[in-house]
Amino acid sequence: MITGFKSLTALALFAGAANAIWPQPVSYEHGSTVVWISDDISMKFSGPANNSQKATDKVNHAWSRTKTTLLSDNFVPWKFHKRGDNFEPADTNGPKLKNIIITQTTSETSAPAEYGTDESYNLTIPDAGDSAYITAPTSFGVLHALNTLTQLFYASNKHKNHGVYSPLAPVRVLDKPKFQHRGLNLDVARQWYPKEDILRTIDALAWNKMNRLHLHVTDSQSWPLEIPALPDLAPCGAYAEGLTYTPEDLAEMLDFAEKRGVQVIIEIDMPGHTSAIAEAYPELIAGWNIQPNWDRYAAQPPSGSLKLNNEAVRKFLTTLFGDLLPRLRDHTNYFHTGGDEVNKNVYLFDEGIKSNATDVLTPALQKFIEHVHGEVRKGKMSPVVWEEMLIDWKLTLPKDVIVQTWISDASTKTAVEKGHRVIAGNYNFWYLDCGNGQWLDFGPNVYKQFYPFNDYCSPKKNWRLIYSFDPVAGLTPEQAALVLGGEVHAWSEQIDGVSLDSVVWPRASAAGEVLWSGRTDAQGVNRTFADASPRLAEFRERLVLRGVGASPIMQLWCHQNEGDCALN
Repeated sequence: MITGFKSLTALALFAGAANAIWPQPVSYEHGSTVVWISDDISMKFSGPANNSQKATDKVNHAWSRTKTTLLSDNFVPWKFHKRGDNFEPADTNGPKLKNIIITQTTSETSAPAEYGTDESYNLTIPDAGDSAYITAPTSFGVLHALNTLTQLFYASNKHKNHGVYSPLAPVRVLDKPKFQHRGLNLDVARQWYPKEDILRTIDALAWNKMNRLHLHVTDSQSWPLEIPALPDLAPCGAYAEGLTYTPEDLAEMLDFAEKRGVQVIIEIDMPGHTSAIAEAYPELIAGWNIQPNWDRYAAQPPSGSLKLNNEAVRKFLTTLFGDLLPRLRDHTNYFHTGGDEVNKNVYLFDEGIKSNATDVLTPALQKFIEHVHGEVRKGKMSPVVWEEMLIDWKLTLPKDVIVQTWISDASTKTAVEKGHRVIAGNYNFWYLDCGNGQWLDFGPNVYKQFYPFNDYCSPKKNWRLIYSFDPVAGLTPEQAALVLGGEVHAWSEQIDGVSLDSVVWPRASAAGEVLWSGRTDAQGVNRTFADASPRLAEFRERLVLRGVGASPIMQLWCHQNEGDCALN
């Protein structure tokens, strides 16, 4: 232990404050000296001579945001001190931090980051002198370090000239993520989300050190994504005129995310969940909007699936991918082709199938997926599918196909046993939209059957339940190595831009820490709510100050009286 530092276990002893770093670092040591931020603080960056300009620009852009955050957040942590506590520094005469010295040690290309990119970093803030130091192999580590830096400082409300200080110097953080894929799946097809809501969500993901936004961008209900090569698709498939994402909108979202170390993965779900295509191309869809007994032919109305064994569908998909993938390729290596909830009965209406028999549908579906994934690989990207393609339909999928599981831990185990990389997210733990009740209306004939109208995944998944989920539970070390990470899910039957922040945050933050730090500490002991709760509460306050409408996790009195709201 270096002299002047307190270990992580001593954090709770310091002034009653949460001393939050969220998510928890691998190693965090601090002292009790006050260091102030100079108003003219500057950054000095050095990287390898052959570093890409994109990586250098990313660091410069991140520093600009960080400086604004440090000097403008005005986070006074009064909620985390007892009434009347004099928790601010007595004066402003402490050392002043004037420089952030950043060193990137490994060169980066301009290509999108692959799984396995080194996101580690070291952060040191001395208790004397005018410089703090960040060292990281890549720009991703630098961005994470700068996010950590912002969490170590508070605004003074006491002194005449106010100011920004940390009461924790010297600080040393050594950190890296446990999982490579730390994401949110956001459904922007069942409701309309303005671009600004998506950009704000990307910012919040980055502050949580989460690095993937999976946009479920089309579904049965709408197709808001403009495809210039298919000019009727979005204008006909959108909910209303203007409620579309233009190529310029998509490019802005991709670039905005990349600057923050977040990779956007687009999903076009298929062959099911595609009936919105029929608004422009009805000849491609089997069983479009069958009423009133839609539930025999689809998981949700309107019914309809892309036809199988159909040349027009293949040409449509080739055109779609030929337009879209080149616009994504500079930002991500991965494309999600969906594949969930394919309804057998709807193919009774497909003139090329006319059957709901598994032995008839499986080879047709295999041929369909081979064409789809062939187009994805032609676009120099790797396919992602929902688990049903592998587990329910038992399709033959090459090992480059990443499988996203959502039904159970057993699904994850089955997928890794078959040698596939997996993105996990058991709905029993990580579905953020659960617990709102049914969104369907019920007629008098079935009213009693469905009363009191709970949804299939009730109850609501509170942050403690989310925090308890282990994506690699029950797996051997060899199997766990195939789990890339996971995603929390925000399906939008009952969420839109008005409620998005309060539904997602800070519950998604709980998953973010699981994916960054893992469920256990360095000694293999499960992390406790007593440790996580005050840190998450403080982090929530920082999200709110930055414009994210995150919900509180506990009543305020409990924050001011830490530990007194625990049941033991």
